[in-house]
Amino acid sequence: MLAFGFFCSRFSLFTLQSLLGGAVSAEATVEGLAKELSSYLDTNRINQVRRAYYYAEQAHEGQMRRSGDRYITHPLAVAHILADLKLDHQSLMAAMLHDVIEDTGIPKDALSDQFGEDVAELVDGVSKLTQIEFRSRAEAQAENFQKMTLAMARDIRVILVKLADRLHNMRTLGPMPYEKRLRIATETLDIYAPIANRLGMHSICTELEDLGFSSLYPMRSRYISKAVEKLRGSHREIIDEIRGRLQEKLEERGLPGRILGREKHLNSIYNKMKFKQKSFHEIMDVYAFRIITDTEDDCYRILGAVHSLYKPLPGRFKDYIAMPKANGYQSLHTTLFGMHVNIEIQIRTEEMEHIANNGIAAHWMYKNEPSSVTSVNQSRVDRWVQGLMEMRERADDSLEFIEHVKVDLFPDEIYVFTPKGKIMELPSGATPVDFAYAIHTDIGNATVACRINRNLGSLSQPLQSGQTVEVITAPGARPNPAWLSFVVTGKARSSIRHVLKNQKRTESLELGKALLKKSLKGFGTSLSKISDSQIDAVVKHNQVTSMDDLVSEIGLGNRMAYLVARQLVSGESETADTGSDDQSRGSPVTIRGTEGLLVRFASCCKPIPGDPVVGIMDSGKGMMIHSDTCSRLPEDDEGRARLTHLKWAKDITDEFSVELRVELERQRGVIAEVANAVAMADGNIERINVEEQNARLGVVSLVVHVNGRRHLARVMRRIRNIRAVTHINRVRH
Repeated sequence: MLAFGFFCSRFSLFTLQSLLGGAVSAEATVEGLAKELSSYLDTNRINQVRRAYYYAEQAHEGQMRRSGDRYITHPLAVAHILADLKLDHQSLMAAMLHDVIEDTGIPKDALSDQFGEDVAELVDGVSKLTQIEFRSRAEAQAENFQKMTLAMARDIRVILVKLADRLHNMRTLGPMPYEKRLRIATETLDIYAPIANRLGMHSICTELEDLGFSSLYPMRSRYISKAVEKLRGSHREIIDEIRGRLQEKLEERGLPGRILGREKHLNSIYNKMKFKQKSFHEIMDVYAFRIITDTEDDCYRILGAVHSLYKPLPGRFKDYIAMPKANGYQSLHTTLFGMHVNIEIQIRTEEMEHIANNGIAAHWMYKNEPSSVTSVNQSRVDRWVQGLMEMRERADDSLEFIEHVKVDLFPDEIYVFTPKGKIMELPSGATPVDFAYAIHTDIGNATVACRINRNLGSLSQPLQSGQTVEVITAPGARPNPAWLSFVVTGKARSSIRHVLKNQKRTESLELGKALLKKSLKGFGTSLSKISDSQIDAVVKHNQVTSMDDLVSEIGLGNRMAYLVARQLVSGESETADTGSDDQSRGSPVTIRGTEGLLVRFASCCKPIPGDPVVGIMDSGKGMMIHSDTCSRLPEDDEGRARLTHLKWAKDITDEFSVELRVELERQRGVIAEVANAVAMADGNIERINVEEQNARLGVVSLVVHVNGRRHLARVMRRIRNIRAVTHINRVRH
């Protein structure tokens, strides 16, 4: 096995070109591209691509890349990558112009006038948001990705141009400063390679992964590369013999098929060693081949032929033709045992091969002769992009959105069935809650239980391929916040958060109404007596869209109820509190202690029903309740004005935590006596801690659950009656 300790050192000057080949050379010309395009585009469209090149060349005049090449070599190389995928002329024009808006100051409108709206929209979709100041690089990355997602929803070619742009940048990353190389490589492995995989673009995905790996770990990459080269030479004879036997078997059965050796990628080898704890030789001792044939029927016939030649390993056969992967990938996979080694074989048609390598880009390759495979692949991508848009709408901000997207870019899928036999694709590790949200958001929100293969199962257990899953719903049910700890799909996560945010909104409205009602009562009025024009003026002054938004802001602690009440009463737009005592007039706000997400109890003084209490609004988080004698309450006039006087409801049955300090004489069994006394008073001990004071005395700290001051007094009386107890008091920090 390769020793990982050997990988620890870094060669920061190790360039990517030395490992995986250089970029398109600086001598490459637009005429060379035109010649390549002539194989599938007409002269008029090639001339449009030429025109875009000369426009970009003029716009980037004088700009150089860090490598010393003229800047125009980069757009030209990006266009070459798209030409290899046989993309349409508008995508190639956008490739030529993709940095013009960002780097040369030429506006989008100018491109629209010159090259049409479609090309200008593609260029704008790929361009970064360079005019906005962001708080952090992560926020900038997230905002740019969100912008690109919107553009993708309008035109999927945006992401194809972006992937080609990123691929060429990764190929020429060598001259960049070390920190920038690491940042770009990390972003590539986190976002762009998984997106390429999600779009079924295997060729681009594996190259991005290998380039990213070699940038992050140049030493490890070079070491694995040399080891692969060495093994390839020593294994050549056995590879040739297996290929010869497979070819003979196909000819014997009269089956068409070309046999290709399959290279293992450096990043894939490294990940198997790291995450599957496999040695290098374990991975490399599997011989991989791909057989490309004419029709789907031939695929299954070839499968029978190879199974008659070598024994198949049980449980290692996968039929991705009958059940394609989520990214549209189709193939038969089987693992055989022969000649004392394992042999992995993939069997697919020519069209499946194109789609496996080029994914969604194959849609343009087959555009003139559309097939059911490409249209199904296109619809899968459309569903994925639609899912991205739903997540974007539910997310609070771009950072939350990109977090959901990263979660959703899983490489492996499982296949489960609905009770009616429909196949559902889910990422590996998905749970019944993910399944429910995959069917419909409303079903996910109302889920209360599930059946797996007709037996009741846990909502948190990961599903396995082949299981039949039935979701049980109940009207009025709501998502449990605990679900966020085990769901894996972005859709489930964003939907749960969306409902919890709405719940918070409802609670903030209720709390805000109670606080505003109390403040208005202090002025001798109520909201129903305030004119609509006065309400509209206050809403406008506070720069919110509605009175409900303003009331919700009060409940969240972002605005003071007293100030809003005074604005409503006076009709004036006052912005500062005068420190008046008017706020304290009127009856206190009643609390039950079970108000939900927005009413919390301070851990410093641990108030309980019966204690005189006040509330202090915590910006964005609602109300924190303190005992009115708490040392942490503000003492200045402005701070005291923010306090809300509260009273407890009469019928509270919930339990509250109280900390007690008990001083006692150290005797055998005294701790058990204390615990028994609490139990006899119907109390419940949450935590107990014993400290030695000296050889004769000790101190016991107790946290007990009680439902009010009277209950607490009963508990303390029971403890005080123990003969060994010398002193007891309630702890308030």
